[in-house]
Amino acid sequence: MSDWTITWPDTEELLPWKTVIEREIEITRKAAARLVRVPPLAVEIKHVPAYKVIPEFGMVGHCYGPDRFTLSFAPDSENFVSALAEGAARRQVAHELHHCLRNAGPGYGLTLGEAFVSEGLAGHFVHRLFGTRPEPWECALTDDVALSHLPDAKALAEPNYDHNGWFYAEGRRHPRWLGYTLGFVLAGRWLNRTANVDGRMLVNVPAADVLARARSDA
Repeated sequence: MSDWTITWPDTEELLPWKTVIEREIEITRKAAARLVRVPPLAVEIKHVPAYKVIPEFGMVGHCYGPDRFTLSFAPDSENFVSALAEGAARRQVAHELHHCLRNAGPGYGLTLGEAFVSEGLAGHFVHRLFGTRPEPWECALTDDVALSHLPDAKALAEPNYDHNGWFYAEGRRHPRWLGYTLGFVLAGRWLNRTANVDGRMLVNVPAADVLARARSDA
């Protein structure tokens, strides 16, 4: 598949969907190539139990630097088949591709604010490619409610933040998916207030620029 290398697990559980999954990956690669320069990437497909994926989709992606990401699928998840048919896999690919591209530029970031921005930009990258609605984790709260949880500038600059707490509600200190929703809202505000945002800018904009413009009246 072009200059993307796809590796599959040495099991048979995903074979019935192999053609569909590879097609979805290629759809995303071609769509992204019309917006940004797409580098060679390694894509690892994994078969995992249902508790390791997003329950609503039966799949999940993870980025591991600028040149590789994984896609994990749980075909026994009750939502896997319908989510795959509705394009969830291509959107997961696009999200992780943005992470790879950003890792090759300014990086994902080390602070809470940078994490908000990287996740939010990835979500809007997916929307730019496919015109799809926000994912469940990107609209888990209304904009106003999400922004009511926005921490101050000092906390946004904190490198020792609780990522799992902010993004996955681990410890139950924050609502589920709060970090993703805040990131999507902040990135959306930046986009609405910035002219001529091309694909390169959508990948490489400094997090500080996004936060400054997005928070100007927050």
